[in-house]
Amino acid sequence: MQEYIRKRVLDIGNYIMESSATVRQTADIFGVSKSTVHKDVTERLPLINEKLAMEVKQILESNKAERHIRGGEATRKKYQES
Repeated sequence: MQEYIRKRVLDIGNYIMESSATVRQTADIFGVSKSTVHKDVTERLPLINEKLAMEVKQILESNKAERHIRGGEATRKKYQES
């Protein structure tokens, strides 16, 4: 694995840990695609830092479980502003 990829993977993992950010938010911050963020945290991060990978996985699972709630809030907000 190239060094810049290794650094990005660790930076992304630490960012998600600190901010509980979603994959989409993280992709925007780091200027990469959602697919890249997902591959970094599910495939590459466990090879580099297994403990961090497990913690990030829990955060992403929590975000996924809450996704339908956030979507409903966004829709409600959209129509309240109209």
